[in-house]
Amino acid sequence: MAKRVGVDKWLFGTVLLLVLFGLVMVFSASAVMAQAKYGSPYRFVTWQAIWALLGLIAMAVLMRVDYRRFNSPRVVFPAVAVTTLLLLGVFAMGGMNGAHRWIRFAGVTLQPSELAKPVIVLFLAYFLQTRIHQMDDLKGTILRAVAAPLFFVVLILKEPDLGTAMVCVAVMALMLYLAGVQTRYFAIGAVMATPVLYFMLFHVAWRRARMLAFIDPEADPRGTGFHILQSLIAVGTGGFHGLGLMEGRQKLFYLPEPFTDFIFANVCEELGLIGAVLVVGLFVVLGYRGLRAAFLSTDPFARFLAFGITTAVLIQAFFNMSVVLALLPTKGITLPFISDGGTSVFITLASMGVLLNVTREID
Repeated sequence: MAKRVGVDKWLFGTVLLLVLFGLVMVFSASAVMAQAKYGSPYRFVTWQAIWALLGLIAMAVLMRVDYRRFNSPRVVFPAVAVTTLLLLGVFAMGGMNGAHRWIRFAGVTLQPSELAKPVIVLFLAYFLQTRIHQMDDLKGTILRAVAAPLFFVVLILKEPDLGTAMVCVAVMALMLYLAGVQTRYFAIGAVMATPVLYFMLFHVAWRRARMLAFIDPEADPRGTGFHILQSLIAVGTGGFHGLGLMEGRQKLFYLPEPFTDFIFANVCEELGLIGAVLVVGLFVVLGYRGLRAAFLSTDPFARFLAFGITTAVLIQAFFNMSVVLALLPTKGITLPFISDGGTSVFITLASMGVLLNVTREID
């Protein structure tokens, strides 16, 4: 098949719209808080714009680099090693709110767990491409495939960051399913994981409080149920048309994390159902074009790579919006492209560059 001259324009345009929309919403959700805390309403959006610009540059470069260059042990294993060192490095840093998720150096804050997601995709794409017909081999294929990703998951859980760990596990599971792993292995994995998940949810005090707040947020409206109730107030207040850009009220020191974890609530309040549907629609387009590239690719490595990158974004977006709408317990996970977070937007845009390069092969 002849190589296409250009990338998927629908995917490229969707990514640009999501980034631009995200910058607008970060400014809208953070301006008042930034003014009160730092004396400038542009504090958060300026840093987000810098990271977004760097991410767009990385995307522009990577969409021109043949994805096959990444299909090499000289790329895959150093990427796994560096990610492992970074995930270990967070524990040498001072914690924030009881968590060790960030590396701070020279005024720059990095979140290694964001890098873990595309590296898991890269590792599995490299490992599984030649083992599609060996997926019944538990010891030689399946256990070797999940070893590195599960090690990442353990380190991420230790931070602790259950939300990102669950995204990593979901992406890993979907890629293994695409490779042809039989359902009985997923059943075994689920049985083994259930006691661990139960312990983490119900025997860790603050997670147990979140679970109880999810079940009945009104039982403690000023405490554990505060996040969920304020989010639902923001969503409900927006109605069909919304209150108007910059006119949201819940972000005024009511809604926690209004420009990070709960930015979708601010979107719903200010832009209403129209804005919410717009955001969901953009992710649907991104998902369709990304999965289309995966399933139309004749190269197994490209198929796994495109599938993994796309599903990682979609799963994270699904988790974030579900939390905002009280469909899932609070997890502390951002909305890709839109939430404030430099590492997240940079890594996601760089991943989109790789995905866009894969689309060059698709008619």
